[in-house]
Amino acid sequence: MTLADSHCHLPLLPQPASEALSRARKAGVGHFLCVSVAWDDYPAILRLCEHHPDVAGSVGVHPNEEDAGELSSELLAERATAPGIAAIGETGLDYYRGDGSRERQQERFRQHIRAARLARRPLIIHCREAWEDTLSILSREGAEETGGVMHCFTGGWEEARRSMQLNFAISFSGILTFKNAGPLREVARRIPDERLLLETDAPYLAPVPHRGKANEPALLPHTAECLAQLRGESPEELAHKTTTNYLALFSPGGAGMQEERPGRSRLPRAQ
Repeated sequence: MTLADSHCHLPLLPQPASEALSRARKAGVGHFLCVSVAWDDYPAILRLCEHHPDVAGSVGVHPNEEDAGELSSELLAERATAPGIAAIGETGLDYYRGDGSRERQQERFRQHIRAARLARRPLIIHCREAWEDTLSILSREGAEETGGVMHCFTGGWEEARRSMQLNFAISFSGILTFKNAGPLREVARRIPDERLLLETDAPYLAPVPHRGKANEPALLPHTAECLAQLRGESPEELAHKTTTNYLALFSPGGAGMQEERPGRSRLPRAQ
């Protein structure tokens, strides 16, 4: 059984990334997408991709990150073509803080979508209390062309359905194991096999029974086991499905990505 962690922040872990990766591999996790939050994350992510063939990376700026430097769609696209970089993000909208920066967030979001189309890379979408604007901007900017993943999904079935229609996979984190996650678990039962991904969002959102502690990729099997039970299948079956989806969407190492996915996710279209 080999699992894929489709969203982790290795440079933010409280321990060296190499140690966390070693523990994760022993726990059955064999693929990792190290996701950028800030513009300055890029060099560290490139080094991780270079030294660990099972790690792929992304380039992007989180919607709550204030300092994005000289951000442009062209520069994002250029950085996304480096060896090991398999996606653009995380990007999107986060209205939870209510800091009056919605217009800035929306324009930066558009820049990332345009960059993904230029670089022919999938998008990693962060959405918090902003579903209508997120889905509307994705649609207007043609994000269906690249597809991607709705990371750490916490929406309802309608948000999942509309996301899948836009060519996006749905990724579940340790939140799925929380006691108050009943409505989310109902959504998780309904997601088609070919649209399903797993993630840790490490070092955040550690699953039960480690809730409240620092998360790491080695804890992904807890979320996988929960999701497998919800869907009435074995952990091995779920691992095969989610890892296959991960490899279809993100090409670890980046070297064959341009040849293997010419601008569109290989995930089947959702009905």
